[in-house]
Amino acid sequence: MNIELHEITIREVAEGYIDNAEEGVVGYGGRLNIRPKYQREFVYDVKKRDAVLETIRKGFPLNVMYWVKNPDGTFEVLDGQQRTISFCQYVKGDFSIDNRAFHNLTNTEREQILDYRLMVYFCEGNDKEKLDWFRVVNISGERLYDQELRNAVYTGPWLTHAKSIFSKSNCAAYLLAKDYVTGSPIRQDILETALAWKNKGEIEAYMSEHQHDPNANELWMYFKGAIDWVKLTFPKYRREMKGVHWGELYDNFGGKTLDTAELEREVASLMEDDDVTNKKGIYSYVLTRCERHLNIRAFTISQKREAYERQKGLCKKCKKEYELDGMEADHITPWSEGGATIPANCQLLCRDCNRRKSDK
Repeated sequence: MNIELHEITIREVAEGYIDNAEEGVVGYGGRLNIRPKYQREFVYDVKKRDAVLETIRKGFPLNVMYWVKNPDGTFEVLDGQQRTISFCQYVKGDFSIDNRAFHNLTNTEREQILDYRLMVYFCEGNDKEKLDWFRVVNISGERLYDQELRNAVYTGPWLTHAKSIFSKSNCAAYLLAKDYVTGSPIRQDILETALAWKNKGEIEAYMSEHQHDPNANELWMYFKGAIDWVKLTFPKYRREMKGVHWGELYDNFGGKTLDTAELEREVASLMEDDDVTNKKGIYSYVLTRCERHLNIRAFTISQKREAYERQKGLCKKCKKEYELDGMEADHITPWSEGGATIPANCQLLCRDCNRRKSDK
């Protein structure tokens, strides 16, 4: 990858600055794409935004920025978008600091800001090299997340449409699923979730295959179908439903006839069970019957000691003698059959006997 260091003034970058919510943000006389479509929206809070201007006003150096140089001579901001938008918005007059907007400054103060020199690396290379650099320079400031990095490589008409559905504040996917999925749309969390559900975690493979599709309707219809299925299958909402891996459950059970009333009765019962320490896993358990989702409460050390003394150090099955640390606590009446995690239901087995019992 070819890299060259340049000094560029704020005056030059702010020339022709335009902020278009749908198509991005441009500057540098129209030659710089400040917020390429693969980038996140502006996320600096007021304190961070104002700190950028305070740094410039005092003449202190901002961190170096990186621009990608395109074959047609235009540029994209690879690293430095948040800082760039901060000072461009101030110069444009979008906000004031301590009740002083840019036009309220003295001519000397305005010129000092406009003449401030930014240190910018111009980088030229292919998509893979661009992603490699993206990862290298992503070590300070507003950290980019995995999905934002993927967006840098697989930009195209599919991504543009996908972001309009999954990545805007109050977008359709967020309004539909905000109670069922975690994360922020502008951080690309919901888009990442939808992709992980749709292609069983193989996000890059799906984005590569569909990069040049005209729209993201397939992904949207799948995601919408999954959330609609959740709402129909578990109509009583509980906060534990947020963050469940619904995509896998939808893939495996979406086409089956389920007794939703019976599912609700079982969910309600398990929510009251003190032995179930992972309440969120209840929804996976009632469909898959796999107890690992529940993290069943284990017997305490004191309960194990009590059972050990009661059994006089002998394994309950093979009757051989072991040290306490060579024994494992087991439910006499299995938890799945109503056995509670209480001293009276605790027995100690040697590891071999316990494994044999678990394998049955």
